[in-house]
Amino acid sequence: MQKTLSVIGAGFAGCEAAVAAADRGIKVKLYEMKPKQFSPAHKSENFCEIVCSNSFKAKRVESAAGLLKEEMRTLGSVCLESAARCEVAAGGALAVDRVIFSALVTEKVKSHPNIELINEVVSDFPEGVVIVATGPLTADVFAEKISEKCGEALSFYDAAAPIVSAESIDKDFAFFASRYDRGGEDDYLNCPLNKEEYEHFWSELVSAETALVKDFDVYEGCMPIEKLASRGKDAIRFGPMKPVGLINPKTGHRAWAVLQLRKENSAGTMYNLVGFQTNLKFGEQKRVFSLIPALHNADFVRYGVMHRNSFINSPKLLTKSLNLKSEPDIFFAGQITGVEGYMESASSGILAGINAANYLLGKQPLVFPKTTMLGALTAYITDESVKDFQPMGANFGILPPIEPKIRDKKARYAALAERALSDFKQVLK
Repeated sequence: MQKTLSVIGAGFAGCEAAVAAADRGIKVKLYEMKPKQFSPAHKSENFCEIVCSNSFKAKRVESAAGLLKEEMRTLGSVCLESAARCEVAAGGALAVDRVIFSALVTEKVKSHPNIELINEVVSDFPEGVVIVATGPLTADVFAEKISEKCGEALSFYDAAAPIVSAESIDKDFAFFASRYDRGGEDDYLNCPLNKEEYEHFWSELVSAETALVKDFDVYEGCMPIEKLASRGKDAIRFGPMKPVGLINPKTGHRAWAVLQLRKENSAGTMYNLVGFQTNLKFGEQKRVFSLIPALHNADFVRYGVMHRNSFINSPKLLTKSLNLKSEPDIFFAGQITGVEGYMESASSGILAGINAANYLLGKQPLVFPKTTMLGALTAYITDESVKDFQPMGANFGILPPIEPKIRDKKARYAALAERALSDFKQVLK
């Protein structure tokens, strides 16, 4: 008799989990509440909807994000397969047309012969083996059931950057270039500010009115631009507005500060304000961000927003196979486990899908060593010694160092990536 698995949620983790298990001969019931019910951040009926930046970070294997993606490709990631078909220029980063990407993943999942789609809001755990991949915006009715099994859920807030129309950007005050000339010459549209312009912008930014949010923590990687700016006058000038590596061809000089805009879609009709995730009120976003010379007439097609995210206390609850210590039939994947980022969520979905399939088939779980990026992320979120648990994205800091230490950072990262891929492939053998 064919084994059956229930996957709850058709986001990045859920889609990867469903396909990974289905590819291994498991009959999958994929539960998705859209279009019957939408979270505050979701608008599309398709799966894997991108609600924040359309960038999946660096492509270079010698980067933490690039290494994770290479490991995922080895495992047959459906998200990376789809991303390759709708990539938009973003220098050294992998960015996609969000609408096409979502449609491609949805088509792939729906057409799989071993996946049955069930459109309903799940109110309780289905019988049998289950993967919970409901993401950071789990419906309240099911969130209560998760809390009953896992204890009190933790919460933080995620911020998204605004998007402006390309035609509304004043190109007289902007120039195309990638930092240090990496990537294509038109990958980023750069909006320079001189010292006077920057200081006026900074002053208005830190005093602008924010939307009301109660009792929250913000993950450092998604820090609202206004909160980062409040740390000091130069905080964002050495952060998302750093001018290094960018020479304005119109002046031959480096500006005091630079806002980078990245294409939001394949047609290049929209641009994302890179690093400008925000919790400012919509009117304040229009007022303050329009102080940047290139954006003085900007048409904001989407304002930045903040929304609630929830995750379980994974170090206390999960095994390295991503199932509950107390109830091995229940697996968790994605941001609800405390991995942070689209590819991190997708990678945990692949691992949960493989291990749920192995569990049903009576096979040993797949566990990667800490020397791999996926193994290190999994080890972090399942490390019982972690007390003040917070979300974690891919970074070389979670990998064990190479001895003797390689002083040159570029060479060190390359060595870490080489070791990771070698160990990753050895496990699969």
